[in-house]
Amino acid sequence: MKTVFITGCSSGYGLATARHFHAMGWNVIATMRKPNLDLLPQSERMRVIPLDVTNQGSIVSALRAAGPIDALVNNAGIGVVGAFEATSLSVAREVFETNTFGVMSMMQAVIPQFRERKAGVIVNVTSSTTLASFPLAGIYTASKTAIEGLTGSVAHELGAFDIRIKLVEPGYGPGTRFTENGGQRMQGLFPDAYKPFAEPIFAAFANPGPVTSETDVAEVVWQAANDTTDRLHFAAGADAVALANAKRH
Repeated sequence: MKTVFITGCSSGYGLATARHFHAMGWNVIATMRKPNLDLLPQSERMRVIPLDVTNQGSIVSALRAAGPIDALVNNAGIGVVGAFEATSLSVAREVFETNTFGVMSMMQAVIPQFRERKAGVIVNVTSSTTLASFPLAGIYTASKTAIEGLTGSVAHELGAFDIRIKLVEPGYGPGTRFTENGGQRMQGLFPDAYKPFAEPIFAAFANPGPVTSETDVAEVVWQAANDTTDRLHFAAGADAVALANAKRH
């Protein structure tokens, strides 16, 4: 029976992904900064352990507690929306610490055991902001685009050791806690000069067309983790799939 280690399982895509892998018969190591055992099924195949991907000691402790794993899903992430001009570099660094360097840290911590076994898969969850440009999301997009470039390059290295690596690109998920989790971070990021520009954009987000559900992402992460081809990109959600198709054409 295979074991998956998933970051950022307290809500949204990570929580749904942990539930889905468990339902499909895997052992699941569901991690979150503040473990909440009530969120997930009570099962000998489900373990919830603490993890802060921005803390190297926390990463080492979590992986030691997990034991050998077959798949790593880098899902943990934080959001920020706002005018680039008004976004301080301290906020940018905070976003990159989780979305970019946190993913790098997890990859570097797990690759040695995969390399020694010549087996394993890494799934990096990014965003549909990497498929098309969206306004007021510059810092967030940059943090996710960095992982897209990293993953494509590292795929060549890891392939030499029979390690697979995949990208899952979710669309807009209004059911997630993206805005709620980033609320304090986003304060002051919309100066008055930008409000005429921003208001119609937020109005459009309030009445979106096709969107992405947590289940959409969980199912595509599962698909990516089990894919044995050289395919790298997996769009998740109707809106993301549409963007990916448009980008290809």
